[in-house]
Amino acid sequence: MNTTQIFDKLWNEYTERTPSAQKIKELFSNQGNEVFNDHVAFRTFDDERVNIEVLAKPFIEAGYVEKGDYVFEAKKLYAKHFEHATDKNAPRVFISQLKTKEFSAELQAEVKAMIDSIPAADLDASTLVFKGRLWEQPSFDVYEKLQQESEYAAWLYVNGFCSNHFTVDVNKLSTFSSLQEVNEFLKENGFKMNTSGGEIKGTPEQMLEQSSVLADRIPVAFKEVTKEITSCYYEFAFRHPMSNGQLYSGFIAGSADKIFESTDMKLQ
Repeated sequence: MNTTQIFDKLWNEYTERTPSAQKIKELFSNQGNEVFNDHVAFRTFDDERVNIEVLAKPFIEAGYVEKGDYVFEAKKLYAKHFEHATDKNAPRVFISQLKTKEFSAELQAEVKAMIDSIPAADLDASTLVFKGRLWEQPSFDVYEKLQQESEYAAWLYVNGFCSNHFTVDVNKLSTFSSLQEVNEFLKENGFKMNTSGGEIKGTPEQMLEQSSVLADRIPVAFKEVTKEITSCYYEFAFRHPMSNGQLYSGFIAGSADKIFESTDMKLQ
C-alpha cells in the first residue's frame, strides 16, 4: 500500500472508534479549512512479535525512515517517530511501546498470554496496525488489575493495535492562527480538553505546542459486564520555526507524556 491508502484505511477504522474526530474535522471544514494530518500514533508492547519495529513495517515499506526516539520514565514507555524520506507532506508516525520488564510479574504474564494467543497468521507485520484486538474477549477483572499498574496497558488490552490518535496540523488551517484559537473553538462546540499538564502542552520556545480532546468512550463487552471505556482521541499540533526557518519536526517527551493521558479513565 502507498501512504494515501495506508492513512485512508487507518482514518476509516479510527473514526469508527472515535466519532468525535469526524465531527471535529467537519467543523473545521465548515469554517473553510482543509484539514491536514500532522501525525498518527500507535501503542504496543515491547514483545519482539509486536514491538515498534513490527508495527513500523508498513510505513518503512512505504518509504518512511526513523527520525527520533523518546523515553518516558514515569509511564515506563519507549517511543520512536518516523517521517517519509521524500514526501514532506506525508504525516509523521509515532509508535510507543510499554517496557513490560519494568512492571510486575503479573502484568508481564498477562501481556505474554495476550500475545501468545494471537494466531500466527494475524501477526503479519504489514497489516498489524489495522487489526485491533487480536486476543479473546477481555475480562473486566484483568482490565482493572492492569489499570492499577498502567493505564496504557489497560487501554491496549481493550483496544489492541489501532491508531491511538490522529493529529490536526494547525499550521495548515486557514482560519486559525494559533492553538489557543483552536482550543476555544473546540470548547465552544462542546468538546472537553485534556488539561493534564495544562491545556496546551509545550511552548513556542520548545517549538511545538500540542493539545487534545479527551478520548471518546465506547461500550466494551467484557466477559463479566459491559462498560464504557476510552477508545481514541484527536490531537492538535502547532509547530514553530527553528533558527533555519524550517518548522520543528520532532516531538517533546514531556508534552507527549501528558497527551498520553487523554485516554486515562481518571480524566473522564
